[in-house]
Amino acid sequence: MGLVAATPLSRADDPRPDEAELRGAAEAAEYIAVRCLTDAPLGRVGLEIEAHCFDPADPLRRPGWNEIGEVLASLPALPGGSRVTVEPGGAVELSGPPLPGALAAIEAMAADQAVLRSAFAAAGLGLVPLGADPLRPASRVNPGARYAAMEQFFAASHTGSAGAAMMTSTASVQLNLDAGPRSGWSDRVQLAHALGPTMVAIAANSPLLGGEFSGWRSTRQRVWSRLDSARCGPVLGLDGTDPAADWTRYALKAPVMLVHAPEASPVSRYVPFADWADGRVLLGGRRAGVKDLDYHLTTLFPPVRPRGWLEIRYLDSVGDALWPALVFTLATLLDDPVAADAAADAVEPVATAWDVAARIGLADPRLHKAARRCLELVADQAPAPLRAGMDRLLGLAERARCPADDVADEVGRTGVPAMVARLARGQS
Repeated sequence: MGLVAATPLSRADDPRPDEAELRGAAEAAEYIAVRCLTDAPLGRVGLEIEAHCFDPADPLRRPGWNEIGEVLASLPALPGGSRVTVEPGGAVELSGPPLPGALAAIEAMAADQAVLRSAFAAAGLGLVPLGADPLRPASRVNPGARYAAMEQFFAASHTGSAGAAMMTSTASVQLNLDAGPRSGWSDRVQLAHALGPTMVAIAANSPLLGGEFSGWRSTRQRVWSRLDSARCGPVLGLDGTDPAADWTRYALKAPVMLVHAPEASPVSRYVPFADWADGRVLLGGRRAGVKDLDYHLTTLFPPVRPRGWLEIRYLDSVGDALWPALVFTLATLLDDPVAADAAADAVEPVATAWDVAARIGLADPRLHKAARRCLELVADQAPAPLRAGMDRLLGLAERARCPADDVADEVGRTGVPAMVARLARGQS
């Protein structure tokens, strides 16, 4: 298994329940551990970028499934090779192919974004790059059986509000990076986690949700933190020295969300996957099979998810002026060995400060120091097309600001609907 655009896998909706049953949790553990990371050279970068779909003439209106589908049906082939999917609340996601290096991935994604936005603009719609929907209440438009069942699962597990917001009101920039050589997996996975709070603080771009200020710079991260930590919390174990074992334990302990019998059906009680694999609990009248395990893994949403490659999921969606610099920064800090060593030292004091980062961002002195150091490590390496964005990102960090602060300032001047309408029209 190699690095690929992850979206088609994460949207899988049809595991075959007639596959052979697993012989038990031990077999499931072996299956997970062997496949979760692939021994490969570093260098490839895949991107997935989401943006909320709005009607700039009526920002409170949520465009419907058929309306969005008509736009997508009119799309020509995208020049960068991205695939397009629609999230439960109507957010549109581009998932690019793996390419050699951050700059190639950035340029391909930017080309695809231009085509996509042009198509939506022609239909009178726009795409808004914010980490959380700042105006509309949570509401699902995607009719997929997976999402209907997920709604029921979250309601049954007493996280209905956070689950609905996660599915329909959040958007991100996601990096997919090679796992690298086996000898470096431990350090690499630990660094991917340790960088999380600092990068959350740098990229925070969601101070509002559903028309109200949340009190958090990254409300998107706040929403994810309110979900079950067994499904959405960090993967690392006590010492982080064996990431494959850590992921295996995490996945087997995580509760089963959905079972196909044959339609997707939520599991309304807490059943660790290990119990299903061992036959201590039967779901859908049967024991778990390999395809059920594959599907279970797509319902786990930690900030760093091993899928053969590393899927890094903790950045808020941000606009064109900043996302290329953010992507280049994070890819360089992980893939360049000199930058990685220095970054590990810089972020060590804030390696677990997820909530502080999401709540106050770079207003925290320790996060501010770590962010400036990380950006300084990368700035001189930025190629010419990215230097303006890097300068802008550095300027924000030097003033202990994140994109959410600019959003809050604009909302104070113009109000939320006007801000959303401007972004939906693609105005800088």
